[in-house]
Amino acid sequence: MIGGTRGTSRLLAVGLTVLPALLAPVAVILARAWQQRSLLPILATVAVYPVMAALLLRGRRPAAVAATLLWAASLSVSIIAATRRDPASMARVVLNGPAYRDEMFAFIQSGAGRESDPSRFLPQHLLHVTAFTFLAAGSGGLLGIVLGAVLVGYMSYYVGALAAAGGAPGIALLCGWAPWAILRVGGFVIAGIGLSEPLLWAVHRRLEGGAVMPRPSYRSWYVAAGVLLIGDAVLKLFLAPAWAALLRPCLAP
Repeated sequence: MIGGTRGTSRLLAVGLTVLPALLAPVAVILARAWQQRSLLPILATVAVYPVMAALLLRGRRPAAVAATLLWAASLSVSIIAATRRDPASMARVVLNGPAYRDEMFAFIQSGAGRESDPSRFLPQHLLHVTAFTFLAAGSGGLLGIVLGAVLVGYMSYYVGALAAAGGAPGIALLCGWAPWAILRVGGFVIAGIGLSEPLLWAVHRRLEGGAVMPRPSYRSWYVAAGVLLIGDAVLKLFLAPAWAALLRPCLAP
């Protein structure tokens, strides 16, 4: 009986883990249908946050990380696919999408810009990390997810627009997401899980009564997140100009 209960619990955790990845494309479809810029991050957050919170309150932190990463990947693929088919329509849906696309296209064409200038990209990274930290910690992860949806949204829109440019769509789809940006997403997710738990447990205890938050150490999680975020900056510093050259055929006439 105990084994059956554990099996059911494990199966439920697996189902919860993949659910946000299945819901993310629905968020993109609805936002595109209604043509509302503010709607996409809201719907995308609704697709993942309840699952992430439920998994954390069940003590399944690795599953919460996996669910959030799968959600981010699914959201990105959905936005890229929709943008490649109809860039003009998605331009009216993705917050900061057109502005970020223009900035990245200029960087790819010239090899110069914020992406290759640490005096410009490091302050932006610091701003994003600081905002994410306060938003995630102060909202039990909710507003951190909203910010993450916005960031994933406009980066994915740029990749879809790059593929739609027609020069080399295969290269755009394979390499449009630079490796340092992928590290950044992973770092934000891992940090966000640790930042979310204390407030989630406090609210849960107040609502349910008697529930006591486990006292695991977050040190290894924050170290892992820090390594990924530092790796993001280091890779960008050394690889950004070469990556612009790699992507330049995507914008060839």
